[in-house]
Amino acid sequence: MFVGVKPIMTYVTATLTQLAAQPTVTIKARGKRITQAVDVSQMIVKRMDTVGYVVSDVRIASDSLTSQDGKQRNVSTIEIDITIKK
Repeated sequence: MFVGVKPIMTYVTATLTQLAAQPTVTIKARGKRITQAVDVSQMIVKRMDTVGYVVSDVRIASDSLTSQDGKQRNVSTIEIDITIKK
């Protein structure tokens, strides 16, 4: 699930739909959208407490991208895995 410019609840609903069909979903974001990815994961884990979703893994990295002006920029990325507690 890539987090972008849509409202946070859109990603929460889409993630919950995917979790109904598969055991693990990865929420991915980069740059300014990292905070939204964290918000999505926390809304699922905290508000869906009775279901038992947990954050099983978090990976952070940095990608080198070419900006519009042709310069190389480093952009932070995050991947958050959400699974059902066993």
